[in-house]
Amino acid sequence: MSTNMKAVIINEYGDNSVVRLAEIALPEPQAGEVRIRIHAAGVNPVDWKIRDGAGQRMGMTLPIHLGSEISGTIDRLGDGAGRFRVGDAVYGIVAAGGFAGYAIARAADIALKPASLDFTEAAAVPLGALTSWQALFDVARLARGQRLFVTNASGGVGSLAVQLAKSIGAHVTAMASAGNEAWVRSLGADAFIAHDRQVFEQAAQDMDVVFDTVGGEIFRRAFATLRKGGCLVTAVAFPQDEAQQYGVHAARVACQPDAGQLAAIGELADAGKLRAKVGSVLPLADVRQALELVQRGRTGGKVVLQLAP
Repeated sequence: MSTNMKAVIINEYGDNSVVRLAEIALPEPQAGEVRIRIHAAGVNPVDWKIRDGAGQRMGMTLPIHLGSEISGTIDRLGDGAGRFRVGDAVYGIVAAGGFAGYAIARAADIALKPASLDFTEAAAVPLGALTSWQALFDVARLARGQRLFVTNASGGVGSLAVQLAKSIGAHVTAMASAGNEAWVRSLGADAFIAHDRQVFEQAAQDMDVVFDTVGGEIFRRAFATLRKGGCLVTAVAFPQDEAQQYGVHAARVACQPDAGQLAAIGELADAGKLRAKVGSVLPLADVRQALELVQRGRTGGKVVLQLAP
């Protein structure tokens, strides 16, 4: 076995010209960690934002190894990572270095890959599903029978939020462009709003919870869809004084790795209650193209880098 691997690295912040595919030494797992042979890695907006300079604001230190959402096979265990075995197929979140032949993960941050998903499909799930789970259940405390409004139900995060909400029996009003109606309804949405044909705050009223992944004007207008005392959770905006103005609650969610939640999400996938839409699958060598697709925002589904069969 070679002691080197390919990895995507930036040594400075900037556009795609700073993205490098480098040959580096294989990492070694420490206590509580595992080394994963990466089969596939999801590409997310946070990846190009880190490249553009957000890495500095996030406390990261150059050089930065890009990539955080992965699926793969464990090939080495650190001390104390005994709940896994070499050869286990897993998925989850790594702190850095997911766009590489191998990556290190904390055993507490990953779970066994859902058997019903291949590696490419599995790599499209963790970030969006965990963000949605934590927004809906940990922050908003969404419950059976409550009314949820999702501002971008065709996106990678929003589409998973629709499915998670339906899995507990919530009523879901989903918004997307008119061309995505069939896809969104296939996820189980009870009502659909076409943002390019309707004024959504007139069509959605008295919501218990709003989950926003758009920000900007959509985020600000979405407060008007809530009942008094309702809750808006956003994954992208920074609530200021809007909540007080409308008599509601507002919070921002940031995805945190959680093996227990990943395991529960995997059970839903294996029960046929959750799936992710994969748009483009590209080799690691095309990482710049993958980042560009995600930055433009018109991907038709999750962009995934494939590193191994």
